[in-house]
Amino acid sequence: MSREHGPVDPGRLLTALGIEGRVLAEAVHAAPLEAPVPACPGWSLGEVARHVGSVYRLVRRRLADGRTPEDWQRDPEPGRPLHEFLETGLAELLDELAAHEPQERADTWWPADPTYGFWRRRMLHETLIHRVDVEQASGADPRGVPDDLAIDGIDEALTLWFGHKLPMLGLTGTKAGSVGVRTGAHSWIARAGPETTEAWRCSAEEAEAADDVVTAKPAQVYLWLWGRASLTSVTVRGVHDQAAQLWALLRLATR
Repeated sequence: MSREHGPVDPGRLLTALGIEGRVLAEAVHAAPLEAPVPACPGWSLGEVARHVGSVYRLVRRRLADGRTPEDWQRDPEPGRPLHEFLETGLAELLDELAAHEPQERADTWWPADPTYGFWRRRMLHETLIHRVDVEQASGADPRGVPDDLAIDGIDEALTLWFGHKLPMLGLTGTKAGSVGVRTGAHSWIARAGPETTEAWRCSAEEAEAADDVVTAKPAQVYLWLWGRASLTSVTVRGVHDQAAQLWALLRLATR
C-alpha cells in the first residue's frame, strides 16, 4: 500500500517539475560548464547537468519497463549541448509521468510508495536541488524555493532519505537522540542512534520536546537539510549535537 500523499498535491509536483526543469536547462545554457559546484565536491556545473539529464532518462526507462534498465543514455550525443540534453530528457519524462495517475503502481526504490506519485516528487526535488547547485556554482542570483515545495522537500529528506535510505545503507548515528524540525505550521521528528534511524511528521508539541529543535523559514530548512546551506543557516535550540548528527547523516544518505 502506498504511503499517504506528501504535503503537496501530485498535480502541483508535476507542474513544478516542468517549470524547474526548464529553469535548470536555461541556467545551464547561460553558465560556465567548468565551474565547480560547492555542495558537490569534485563535480563541475557541466557534470551536474549531465547527471540530471541522465537520471531523467533512467527514470523514464524504469517506468516504461517496470525495472531498472541495464542500458540507458548517460551523455549527450556528440556535438549536442547539455541544455538540450536536459530539455529532451525532461520532456520525455514529463510525458511518461503525465500519462499515468499518481496513485498508479510503478517500480520505485521505496517499498512504502510504489507509485508514479513517488517519481513526480523525487524528480522534482532532484531537479530543484540541482538548480540551486547551478546557481551557486555560476554565481547567478538565486530564484528561491517556494514555501510549499520547500515543505514537501523537507518531508522527503526526512521520511525517505533519513528514515529509509540510511537504514537501507546500514548507516547509523553514534549518539542516540532526537531532532524536532519546525517550519511554518509543519513539524517532524528525526531520531537517530546506534539502534534506530527514523523520522515522521508530528505535532508542534512533540517536536518541541526533542533533544534539539531546528527552526527557520521553509526554504532555509530545505536547503539546510539537503546540504545546500551551512549549519548556521537555521536556528537550533538544545545542545546542537543531534542537529549536527542529522545534518551529517543526510550528507551520507544523499551523496
